[in-house]
Amino acid sequence: MTIAERIETGETAGGISACPACVAAPSAERLAQMAAGGDARLMLSIPTAHCAACISTVEHALQALPGVRSARVNLTMKRVSVDADPAVDAAPLIEALNGVGYEAHELDAGLLSATETDRQGRDLLMRLGVAFFSMMNVMLLSVAVWSGAGDATRDMFHWISGAIALPTVVFAGQPFFKSAWASLRVGRLGMDVPISLALILASGISLFETIHSGHHAYFDAAVMLAFFLLLGRYLDHRTRAVARSAAEELAALEVPRATVLRDGEELVVPISDLAAGELVRVRPGGRMPVDGVVVEGTSEIDRSLLTGESLPAWAGPNSVVSAGEVNLTGPLMLRVTAAGRDSSLHRMADLVAVAESAKTKYTSLAERAARAYSPLVHLLSFSAFGYWMWATGGDIRFAVNISAAVLIITCPCALGLAVPAVVTAASGKLFRKGLLIKDGTALERLAEVDTVVFDKTGTLTMGAPELTNLGDHPRQATEVALALALASGHPLAQALAQAARAAGLQPAPVTDLREVPGYGIEGQWRDQTVRLGRAGWCGAEGDLGVTATWLCTGDRQPRPFTFTDRLRPGAEAAIAGLRAEGKAIRLISGDTEGAVAALAARLGITDYTSGALPAEKAALLADLTAQGRRVLMVGDGLNDTAALAAAHVSISPASALDAARTASDIVLLGQDMAPIADATRIARQSAARIKENFGISALYNVIAVPLALVGAATPLAAALAMSLSSISVTLNALRLK
Repeated sequence: MTIAERIETGETAGGISACPACVAAPSAERLAQMAAGGDARLMLSIPTAHCAACISTVEHALQALPGVRSARVNLTMKRVSVDADPAVDAAPLIEALNGVGYEAHELDAGLLSATETDRQGRDLLMRLGVAFFSMMNVMLLSVAVWSGAGDATRDMFHWISGAIALPTVVFAGQPFFKSAWASLRVGRLGMDVPISLALILASGISLFETIHSGHHAYFDAAVMLAFFLLLGRYLDHRTRAVARSAAEELAALEVPRATVLRDGEELVVPISDLAAGELVRVRPGGRMPVDGVVVEGTSEIDRSLLTGESLPAWAGPNSVVSAGEVNLTGPLMLRVTAAGRDSSLHRMADLVAVAESAKTKYTSLAERAARAYSPLVHLLSFSAFGYWMWATGGDIRFAVNISAAVLIITCPCALGLAVPAVVTAASGKLFRKGLLIKDGTALERLAEVDTVVFDKTGTLTMGAPELTNLGDHPRQATEVALALALASGHPLAQALAQAARAAGLQPAPVTDLREVPGYGIEGQWRDQTVRLGRAGWCGAEGDLGVTATWLCTGDRQPRPFTFTDRLRPGAEAAIAGLRAEGKAIRLISGDTEGAVAALAARLGITDYTSGALPAEKAALLADLTAQGRRVLMVGDGLNDTAALAAAHVSISPASALDAARTASDIVLLGQDMAPIADATRIARQSAARIKENFGISALYNVIAVPLALVGAATPLAAALAMSLSSISVTLNALRLK
């Protein structure tokens, strides 16, 4: 299978399923396999993978490692499943991916519940195809009857039509029959109850007429009804992404194992076996497995995924660290304060789960309309049956025909198509602009937004430091800084090295390179000590007010290399467009006050909050909601997931972490943020089209229902009229394009 085919199908190592849990053994199972000498299977998240070239690069980088048997990328889920020898751990795999430019995190596959592939969509599409095939054939047979075929010939065509239509209705109508039965069991009249009754009555009357050699059978009406109803159901399904719970994604990012010190011996144990007070060792490059306090060692901690802080923080004895943070430069010994379900990362997952369950209470316009519509349909149909039974002196055949015609002509097919037809058209338009709609009600909620809240790092900015003053330093000093930077994994050092290399510079001959965890890197150049790192460590004084790393060479005055976080393309246009629409703009970030204030001033945002923790972001969203605001949240990190889930509607970039993308309703596919302003405009247009479709449906019923009630419309005419209303609704939706 080609890479392109695998992108289309979402194939993973399992070969047939896009579900990561289906191709990854749970952690407990993996440990058992290791003990038994079997293959180990690892799951890594690769949030920056986005194309076919990424698949090839990631797989080749992993398969080149000793002990790795196979690696298969699921681009849809942005994950890679690895089969390897039992001795292979995640650390060398992550290091190899970092080496080819891909951020990677180990996932605990045991915490990812099995999610079925899109079986429902395939099932609906199969039933839709069967209904279409049957409808075409039954209509061809009906032409012969309409042309004047009579007696035995007419009966033969009716029986052939029934042989095609009845199994079709039974098979294609299953989604409606099951839903109707589920509604009736709990004493509720859902939209599928009148739909099911219409299908059953149209088929039953037709069979009765055929058995008694009647002149009219309406098998064509039954299959036509089934086709249009399934079309609406499939369009509705296509607007909804089968998304994994963001809470599960967050929980899966917890490190599944930790190195614990027991009786003077280091043991690798599952997180669930850890207790408060135990000592855990975290090596450079590793993710914190627990909440704890540093008791030994110094290092720098990358907290960007949890807090949004763009710069690493220093950590030493008595420093508090949280699960999910990354240890950058030095080994640390932690005393556990909370592990597993008690950790801060898991508490964040709980926040997301609560917010997600609250969002599901939102009901679409179609659902609200159906609550009033369904009882009215049944009342009209049964009233017509009762009246004509009385008026005709008990002619049940005529009364049932009228009742069926009323049910078919009032069948909520147009109502069922009103929303999905618009959402499908709008989703296609937004997709071409670079936005992917994940939730069926997202456009309706987006149209109601009056406040937009942005995260900073990775959302309004690219989340990567850029050197701003390379030309301000002598070439020789810059080459010394390059030599030092090349020996460090610090984000600022990597940015400095990249800029210097791009300028054609070569590293100076610096020897005895040594990284001092938490401070920087030093070495020997021309018999003097040179350092690149923190201001205090390099002897610099004062605060520049910008992000900087310092170079000191011997007794010379330290030189600052300053950095900025590059603004994401289209950020200014998006904010200007939203402000022009009358939206209130807020900036909420976990970054420092200076960095947030500088960005806010650049973008003209007066309402901003800095230093916000994940729970505080969610609380701010809750406060805005309590004030009656309808909030659009735009964010990308773990620290944003609870807020994304709590917002009225949410957007995250494609470069966001899996958990953030899953918690959001809309994904920004490219780097350009300008389409966000377009999305709110298109959402308002979509809401208008949906209301127009309801108006078309209502007008159709005002005209058609009286005709059915007085007996002027047969079930076939009712089916044709119903089809006409459905087509009208679809054409109105296509005006969005």
